[in-house]
Amino acid sequence: MNAANPTSSFTFDSSWSRASGKVILFGEHAVVYGVRALAAGISRGVFARSERATADSVHVGGMLLAPDHALLGAVRCLRAQLGAAPLRLEFHSELPQGAGLGSSAAMAVAAARALSKSHEQELSDRQLFEAAQAWERVFHGNPSGVDVAAAQSNSVIAYSRGSHPEPLTLAKRLHLVVVQAGPPASTKLMVEAVAKNKVRNPAQFDKTLSAIASLVDNASLLLRQGELNAVGQLMDLNHMLLAGWMLSTEDIENACKIARDAGALGAKLTGAGGGGCVIALAENQERQNDIVNALARSGLSAFAATVGEEI
Repeated sequence: MNAANPTSSFTFDSSWSRASGKVILFGEHAVVYGVRALAAGISRGVFARSERATADSVHVGGMLLAPDHALLGAVRCLRAQLGAAPLRLEFHSELPQGAGLGSSAAMAVAAARALSKSHEQELSDRQLFEAAQAWERVFHGNPSGVDVAAAQSNSVIAYSRGSHPEPLTLAKRLHLVVVQAGPPASTKLMVEAVAKNKVRNPAQFDKTLSAIASLVDNASLLLRQGELNAVGQLMDLNHMLLAGWMLSTEDIENACKIARDAGALGAKLTGAGGGGCVIALAENQERQNDIVNALARSGLSAFAATVGEEI
């Protein structure tokens, strides 16, 4: 499923249900070792609508998927979790697939919300979470739940391994730019690369881990206070530490530099690294547009996204 063209004729109305895409603001990889991480549900996401049917079917971008497509298996798992009847599902996505932006989880949450609407079945947040997790297990085996929690949110969530994510109250709406900086690498391979760093130099690894934990704690406070200049500085520091684990690439470094030169308060890789996406924090919408345009002039695909509501 490709990213939607922002100028497409798609119009969101009450027949559609929505879920957010996801970025990780702070703490990726460190979360594997018990450090808290901060993720965010962004203003771009996935839309779904459904209706009761005699058999499950899925349409993505107007195309009917084959009956043996993995998405049909995910739909059946989601329905089984909710005890719901078969349905016809339609999806419209604003997210690039496989870029680390939580596309699968956003589809799952949007599908659960659409099912709730079409089947007139009221779902609690926890029921929706568990249904979406059933969908995610088809693709990811034992997902942490952070992608689903972010898909349910339009703000920042804090999460630790083994714990349910908790919402973080923002003092100011975040204006982000998301840019694709090369093809995504295998998350499994990137996690293994970080583990090798730990084996090679455990003392230095623990220092880096402690530094990231401190960044996450400070960023949580600064986001609550609306101190975005300082948040941007912490993003740069987090990126530097991740680069020390050999997770950055020439394309990622180039995207970060272009964003910073265009006025970003901070920029960093988001997710597994080794490719994939970079996020940049802007002071306001005008500067956000400047950063998107600067990246576009350099031939990079970027889009503006917001996190949180206007205060």
